[in-house]
Formats: sequence, structure tokens, C-alpha cells
Amino acid sequence: MWLTMPTAGSKKKAPTPQISCLTSESYTQLDFLPDKLRTKLLPFQKDGIVFALRRDGRCMVADEMGLGKTIQAIAIAYFYKEEWPLLIVVPSSLRYPWIEELEKWIPELEPEEINVVMNKTDIGRIPGSRVTVLGYGLLTTDAETLLDALNTQNFRVVIVDESHYMKSRTAARSKILLPMVQKARRAILLTGTPALGRPEELFMQIEALFPQKFGTWIEYAKRYCNAHVRYFGKRRQWDCRGASNLSELHQLLNDIMIRRLKSEVLSQLPPKVRQRIPFDLPPAAVKELNASFEEWQKLMRAPNSGAMETVMGLITRMFKQTAIAKAGAVKDYIKMLLQNDSLKFLVFAHHLSMLQACTEAVIESKSRYIRIDGSVPSSERIHLVNQFQKDPDTRVAILSIQAAGQGLTFTAASHVVFAELYWDPGHIKQAEDRAHRIGQCSSVNIHYLIANGTLDSLMWAMLNRKAQVTGSTLNGRKEKLQATEDDKEKWGFLQFAEAWTPSDSFEELKDSVFTHFQNLRLGCLEKQPE
Repeated sequence: MWLTMPTAGSKKKAPTPQISCLTSESYTQLDFLPDKLRTKLLPFQKDGIVFALRRDGRCMVADEMGLGKTIQAIAIAYFYKEEWPLLIVVPSSLRYPWIEELEKWIPELEPEEINVVMNKTDIGRIPGSRVTVLGYGLLTTDAETLLDALNTQNFRVVIVDESHYMKSRTAARSKILLPMVQKARRAILLTGTPALGRPEELFMQIEALFPQKFGTWIEYAKRYCNAHVRYFGKRRQWDCRGASNLSELHQLLNDIMIRRLKSEVLSQLPPKVRQRIPFDLPPAAVKELNASFEEWQKLMRAPNSGAMETVMGLITRMFKQTAIAKAGAVKDYIKMLLQNDSLKFLVFAHHLSMLQACTEAVIESKSRYIRIDGSVPSSERIHLVNQFQKDPDTRVAILSIQAAGQGLTFTAASHVVFAELYWDPGHIKQAEDRAHRIGQCSSVNIHYLIANGTLDSLMWAMLNRKAQVTGSTLNGRKEKLQATEDDKEKWGFLQFAEAWTPSDSFEELKDSVFTHFQNLRLGCLEKQPE
């Protein structure tokens, strides 16, 4: 059975509440807000709130990163405060930033009325709290006590932040969260990257808000994901990783999703300038990587290219090898930037080995820094962000793309360095926009360090292919990661970087790195005024 879809000749005109197009009369609906919150809202943020209220509090706010989705969601939820308790589901690292925002914008909300769920048995305060903040990491099949308590509480208003965490139809957290959102009377989904790379990643979010609105999964996949059968060896499997009918999908999404880009609503925001920094590596640095490339080519030439797991395992290994091969050059690049005493910048990486190399570069330069990766507790991260934002001597933030690439503000930085690439444009843009967002006063220079002869070149091409798909789906036009390629000769010195290898005593070195890091941080805090 096929889902009835509009034909090319019968397409409805998409709603266009996108750029301050709502009337001033519409804003009278916002008189209910606390004065401090209402006066802080920008016109396009008011439009977003009215868009949600006109849809009875069920919609997705998908503004580009840095446009203030949190404050819009708080305002929408406040409109329905008589229906609370309110449930807010967030990445674990963002629990405390959310509490800070709630207390800032809703002064009538007492601290004891906000409950942060700390673990899978921490249910005592759920029944008596007006607001419960919950991390995605607790939504697991073995958290029966917690899930029973959440279902008993019957939350009628739900905010799901970074809702692309629901992208997988098979993930436990998606299956657990789906009925909670569906059962709620009001549900606000927030994400700057609704689809990180493919239309299939949208389905669970749509299904949470409006079940069956775009048909069953099979209907949706055939219509918008170019679903077709493929064979992996002798195994027959549906491949739903493609994209099709994107203009139609974009039009249909406009009824449930409001999305504004910074270029549309913040004309005064300084520009984002991307540059690719290409450089060669010495033969010794890429010896292992070259062997892996040869293995990959043999695998691809074979009549039966083998199990997908084998191919993916090889690519994952090459990703790690690329990090180690270019780490010495990345260290030299960071040291060069630190020669500019007035520069504050972010460095994003994925592998612990690269994060270690970046940290060593800053320590060897005797510069003050912060580092946020998966080992840093959520409660500590907001203090580190404040240190970077307020202390002029804290020059560098070394950040994990996954652990610190969303929900944090680093507008004190004017440069962003990607020591490594990642698999989808969504994570890359999220990371870029830690600096390029409301509050930024300078243009943001983004440098992608691309090592020739490594996986970098293939990943850059893949990122741009995926960016075209997500741009067509979400923004109605093909897009790419526009980045000028800087003069290769300018960075010739990087090819003479010393080869870098992880320390033999990695744990010992890591401890010394973090001890140094903590000492610097404590020293900085001692300098702060009382």
C-alpha cells in the first residue's frame, strides 16, 4: 500500500513562517512570558514560539546551531505550565546548562522544583518535581525502575533536546523515548541537525510527533530513502541509506518543522570562513596507512567483496591510522597558532590519540588551556566553558567532536581547528557553531587540516555528498562545506613534522596531562575576582 503523496502539479505551497513574517498581533500571545524572557527574545525567536503555539505545542524547532533554540523551547513549555510536570531529555553533558537556563529565564521556578535524574535508580524526587531533566544515557532496557517511574508520572509536556539522538529505529533509547513523546500532549523537539547525513534519520523524530503522518517506515523509506534490496555476500538486505524525492520531503516537513539559518535572520553576525589546509606527510608517517589502502583495494577488487563488517572494520582502522599519521603535523600547527599571543581558538578531534597529541602541543608551548572529552563529568564542563569564555589567558579549548560538539558556547574563540574530520556534516557543523553563534563579535575562521594520502581526502568528499542531501531535505537547496583551499606551499613545513606515536605508558602520560590541566585551571580560578 502506497502513501498518497502530493504530485508535482498538486503540491501545496509550503507554510512560510520562516523569517519574521508573523504579524505583531501574533506577538500578543507572548504577553504571558516573564518580562526578562520576553524582552530578550529576538523577532525570529518569537516567530518560532508562535509557530509552535499554533500547532498546539507539537513541532520541531530545527534552527541552525547558535540561534537560541533553548530559550524558544523554555518559552513554549512555559505557555503550558498548567499542564506540567515537564520532562526534558538531553545529552548527559547538557543537563546542567539546561538547569542554568531554566533558572535564568523562569525566576518563579525554585531550585528544589527541578530534578536532575542522576542514575537508573534515582527516582525519589520525580513525583514531586515540576521539572525533570534526564540524560539520554539512562534510557536503557535494564532501567526498569526508572522507566516505570517516568511512565507513572505521565508527563504531558516534553522537550527533547538534540532530538537527532532518536535517529536510529533500532536503538533502545529511540524505542523507549518514542511512546513517551507520543503520549505527551505537548512535545517540542530541538535539533540543529535533524538529519546528520540521510533522510532515514528523520523518520523516528517525525513518528514521535505525528505517528504515521508520512506513512509507515516502509512507505517512507521507499519514497524518501530510495530503499532497495542489496546483497552483502549471500545476505539479502534492504538498503535505506539513499535519498529520493527530497523537494517533496522538504515541503512536507515545513508543516511540522520551523528552521531558520543564520544567514537569513542574523545579518549582523560576522561571517564564518572555512579553509582547507592541505599538507603532505613524510613516507614513514603513512607506512601503515599505505598498507591498509592496499588491503582495501584488494578487498574491493575481489569478486565477493566480503562481509560489510570486514570493510567497516578496515575503514575504522584506517581512520585511527590517519589520526596517528598526521598527529605530529597537527602539533606543529597548534604551536604555530600559539605564537599569536592574542589568539583564542578551539581544536576539535575524535580519537584519544589525537586529543593527547593536541594536549601535548599546548603543554609544550606553556599555554593555558581547557580540555573536554568523554571523561570530564557533565557538572564540570560548564565551569570549563566559563573559564575559556572569561579568562583571557586560557588560550585553547581542546574538544572531543562527540563530547563537546553540541550545546556549549565558545564565542570567545575566533578560530576553530579541526585536527580530524568526522563521518557526517551534522557533527561537523555542530562543532563549528560552538563559536559561530549569537554573541560572536568576530568572524570565525575554521581550518580543516587535510593530510594528503590519508583517509582525509575521501572523508571530505563524502561529507560534501551528505551535505548536499541534508541541504536539499532541510533547507530546500543543495549545499556543501564551502572551503577555500589554502596555498599548499604555505604549509610545506608540516611535512617535516616529527612522527608522533602514543606514549608507551599512555595512562601515566594521560594522568600527567590532566594533572597539568587541573593545575592550570585551578591557577586560573584563583585569579578570578571574589
